Amino acid sequence: MDRFFVKSNNIDSENKKLFIDGEDVKHISKVLRYTIGDKIEVCDGENNEYICQISNLEKNLVELDILEKLSINRESRVKVKLYQGLPKNTKMEIILQKLTESGVAEIILVDTERTVVNIDDKKADKKFERWERIIYEAAKQSKRGTVPKLRGILSFKEALEDMKANDINMSPYEAERALGIKEFLTSEAVKNIVEEKEELSVGIFIGPEGGFTEKENEIIKANNISSVTMGPRIFRTETASIAATVITMYEIGDLGLSF
Repeated sequence: MDRFFVKSNNIDSENKKLFIDGEDVKHISKVLRYTIGDKIEVCDGENNEYICQISNLEKNLVELDILEKLSINRESRVKVKLYQGLPKNTKMEIILQKLTESGVAEIILVDTERTVVNIDDKKADKKFERWERIIYEAAKQSKRGTVPKLRGILSFKEALEDMKANDINMSPYEAERALGIKEFLTSEAVKNIVEEKEELSVGIFIGPEGGFTEKENEIIKANNISSVTMGPRIFRTETASIAATVITMYEIGDLGLSF
């Protein structure tokens, strides 16, 4: 059953009605070719799922009858915030899609010393609209209970300041030798935080193509962000983002657990 997201004000619980508008209307009627009587899943982005039946199809609106409301549990208590050094556009799309599937809570774009992409202010809104749409489609496909947030573009300094609000922070760095990512996530210090918190935020800082400079890595460590290695091989920025998120969600999140 295909899945869509709506805002809470599109839900009329009293009359058991739900309304879908925007770009999804065309996708439902023209692409998927749904008709009156067909059933779909709709999520309110707050872990509530509605099994609905289409009762009316208009050019700009789909009206549905709510058949069943379910409370779902598809979001981890570990909220991964991925701080991504701004990569090239094609890599960005892969990162956004796969991070959403992996369970990331938030993606924050960061301008670093080796960032080679310069987004024109006039084109920024369109790019963000496209990126948010990629996240949205990935959230639908992977049946997320919420849609991850996209923020940015932050400066390097702003990102470091933003990370201070997280419970745990780390930054994979190719020249790191002293601390492995698994060693860090399974350490007593991290275990204690995981056990104490009902919900915890984990910040992961990933460099762009070319990674962080040595100076940036020293500043990162000076801000109490653990510099970690992901092993003897060098990952591309898009691989590092996805791998670090998956490892984190597996070690202290909900990947691999029965539900």
